[in-house]
Amino acid sequence: MEFFDTHSHYNDEKFDTDRNKIIEETYQNGITKFTCCGYNIESSQKAFLLAKQYEYIYAICGISPQEAPKQIEEIPSMVKQIEQILKTDEKKKVVAVGEIGLDYYWGKENQEIQKKLWKEQIQLANQFKLPIVIHTRDAIMDTLQILKHQEVIQKGIIHCCSFNRELVKEALKLGYYISFAGTITFKNAKNAEEIVNMVPLEKLLIETDSPYLAPEPKRGTRNNSMNVKYIAEKIAVFRKMQLEEIANITYENAKRIFQIQ
Repeated sequence: MEFFDTHSHYNDEKFDTDRNKIIEETYQNGITKFTCCGYNIESSQKAFLLAKQYEYIYAICGISPQEAPKQIEEIPSMVKQIEQILKTDEKKKVVAVGEIGLDYYWGKENQEIQKKLWKEQIQLANQFKLPIVIHTRDAIMDTLQILKHQEVIQKGIIHCCSFNRELVKEALKLGYYISFAGTITFKNAKNAEEIVNMVPLEKLLIETDSPYLAPEPKRGTRNNSMNVKYIAEKIAVFRKMQLEEIANITYENAKRIFQIQ
C-alpha cells in the first residue's frame, strides 16, 4: 500500500536537525511520493532543491498571503523570482504554484495586496501550465469570487480544506480538488464527516501540512508525512471503505492533478 502526501513543508526549520533522516524513513514507510511546498521565495528555493535531491519529492513553489509585501509595487519582482525557479526546472519537478491565496485571519489590512499577489501568481501558473495550491482562511467569499472570474487553466487544490459547505460545493463546481489534513481527525471537527462525503472520490486528496496539524493520535507533536495514514484511515471510516481503496484513489488523484507519469 502506497500513500501520496500532497502537502508538506520539509523546507521548514523544524526539520533542520533531522531532515534527511525523516524524509528517508517516510519513504521506507510507504509514503512513496510527497510534495514539499513553499510559502515565500526562500522556502520555494529550498523545496526545489529537495525535489532535485530526492526522486520521490516534488516541489510546489509560490508566495503565500502571509508573505505578501507591504507595498503593491513589490509584487512583480517577487513573482519574477518564483518564475526564475520554474524556468530552471528542467526535470519538471515543480508540480504546482503554491501555496497561494488569501488569509484575512492574519492580514485584514492588506486585502488588496493579497488579491493582487494571488492573481499575479495565477497568471504565472497559467504561463507554465501548472495547477495552483490554494490557501484560504477567513476569506472564503473573496476566494470563490476570484476563482470564478480569473481563468485558471489547470485548476488546482483547495489545500487543508476547512469544513465549509459553500467553499467545497463551489470549488467542486469549478473543477478543483479538495485536500484534507489532520483536522478531520480532531474531536472538535463537528461536520468533518459531512464535508468529506461531499467530495467525489475522483476529487479527493490527503495531506499532512507537516510539520503542522499533526492528526490524532499524534496531535501536539511535530507532524510528518508518515501520519498521512491516519488521515486516510479517518476518510475510510467516513466513506465506509477500505483503507487501501482510499490510499489508491488519492494516490492516483494526486498523480493526475500534478501531471506525474
